[in-house]
Amino acid sequence: MIFGISTYCLHDQALKTALDTLSAMTGFIEVMDEGLHHLENAELLKEFPVTYSIHAPSRGTNLASLLEPIRRASVEVMADCFRIAGDVGAPVVLHPGYFAWQEEQKAAEQQLVRSLNELHSLAAEYSVPFFVENMGNWDYFLIKSPHELPLIGKTPYALDVGHAHQNHCLAEFLQHPAGHYHLHDNDGTTDAHAAVGEGTIDFSAVMKVVRESGVDPVIEVGTLPGVRLSIERLRAID
Repeated sequence: MIFGISTYCLHDQALKTALDTLSAMTGFIEVMDEGLHHLENAELLKEFPVTYSIHAPSRGTNLASLLEPIRRASVEVMADCFRIAGDVGAPVVLHPGYFAWQEEQKAAEQQLVRSLNELHSLAAEYSVPFFVENMGNWDYFLIKSPHELPLIGKTPYALDVGHAHQNHCLAEFLQHPAGHYHLHDNDGTTDAHAAVGEGTIDFSAVMKVVRESGVDPVIEVGTLPGVRLSIERLRAID
C-alpha cells in the first residue's frame, strides 16, 4: 500500500515547493486545488514522477446552489479541474455543496443531482473518474451521513474518515465501499485534521476496510510533521 499525501499540509508554501517536498516522501500526491496550489494547467505536475489525485476547488463553489448562475459556474470550475486532471491521469475529489436555508434542502439536493449528471458527461469527455466527499459537521452541507449516499446515485464517494467521525457515523460509513479515502484524526467535535493517534478514531477498523478495498489512501493532515507521524503509526497497525 502507498500512502498518498495531500498538499494541504503545505498549503502556505508554493505548489512547486510542496511537490518537491512530498515527492521525496511518496509516489502519490493529492493536490489541493485551492489558494497557492490552484492549478491553471498541468505543466508543473508533469515535472514530477508521481501519481496524482486532485481535490477540486470547494471554497467559492456550490454544486447544489439554487442560484442557477452559481451552480453553472461551479460546474465550469469542475470542468477546468477535470481538464487538468485528464492531462495527468488523475481522479478528482469534489464537495457536494450546500443550501442556504433549511427549507431549501430538497431543492438543493435536486440541484446537486443535476450538477452530477452534467459532471458525468464531462468526466467521460476528459476520461477522468471522480468522487463525491462526505462532509463534516457543518450546517447546511449535503452528504454528512450514509443515508444521504443515494443522492449521488452511481457516483462513487470519497470517505473522509475525520468528517465521518465528527458526525459520529464512521462505523456506518465504513460499511459502504468507497473509491477514495482521506485519513486524519479528531476528537469527534472539530474538523482538526490532526495526526493519526492524536484524536479518538479507531484506525485499526479504518485500515482493515482500506486494505480490503485495495485503494491507496491519502493522508490529509494539517502539518508535515503530522503527516510523517501518521504514516509511521498507520504502518504499525497490523
